[in-house]
Amino acid sequence: MICTSDIMTKSIQLRTKLGEDANSPIDIFALAQDIEQLTIVYYPMGENLSGICLKGAAGNNVISINSSMTVGRQRFSLAHELYHLYFDKNMTAVCAQKIGVGQETEKEADLFASYFLMPAAALQTKVEMLKAKNDSNDLSIYDVIRLEQYFQVSHQAAVIRLRQDKLLNADAADAMISKGVRRLAESIGYSTELYKPLPVEKQYMTYGNYIDQAEQVLKRGLVSDGKYEELLLTAFRSDLVYGDNEEGEEIID
Repeated sequence: MICTSDIMTKSIQLRTKLGEDANSPIDIFALAQDIEQLTIVYYPMGENLSGICLKGAAGNNVISINSSMTVGRQRFSLAHELYHLYFDKNMTAVCAQKIGVGQETEKEADLFASYFLMPAAALQTKVEMLKAKNDSNDLSIYDVIRLEQYFQVSHQAAVIRLRQDKLLNADAADAMISKGVRRLAESIGYSTELYKPLPVEKQYMTYGNYIDQAEQVLKRGLVSDGKYEELLLTAFRSDLVYGDNEEGEEIID
């Protein structure tokens, strides 16, 4: 049986371990890139998988995220995989795309991701502020959009959590969970990047330990320039070999 209080504690512990406070929204992509001996691979995996966590015997770990999902869903999946990395005894975890399904460990990882990205106290505070502003005890679809934009999570992840915490009743949650919100988000001034995948040309990418190790073996003379470039190309980092294709010079400000 899942112990919610234990999952909440673990989410706060990991935030602290990674240098974050207990309540603020986080840039989980940047946060994960600073984890030592972790390689993060973004790759389109189709419709059934959200991510994979592989723990190496020597501490060289890999998390792969399905980059064909929306950015909001990718953020949730990365938090989910961090649970497997730090708290799951298994060396390998392959995770389904649908939230809240699978074995108990998968459900624990989903719950962890929710609390890691939307800490309980912070979520409660934001909900109370919205209710006070609207002079209403109920959250509207626009309130839910504001919450998911603040915490940078997918619409589905936000609705599931609000229902779980009894901040949305079942009928309201059922009505909202499958509702498209991109146009609604635009109508109240938000970017829709959270609800879309990255452009196809940016869906193949590797960050972290692998790139650093490739650089180190080159500096130590263990590989040739050609082999170094081959290692980078294998990791979808043609930008580091040929330069990026973005126009204009770098601006230092």
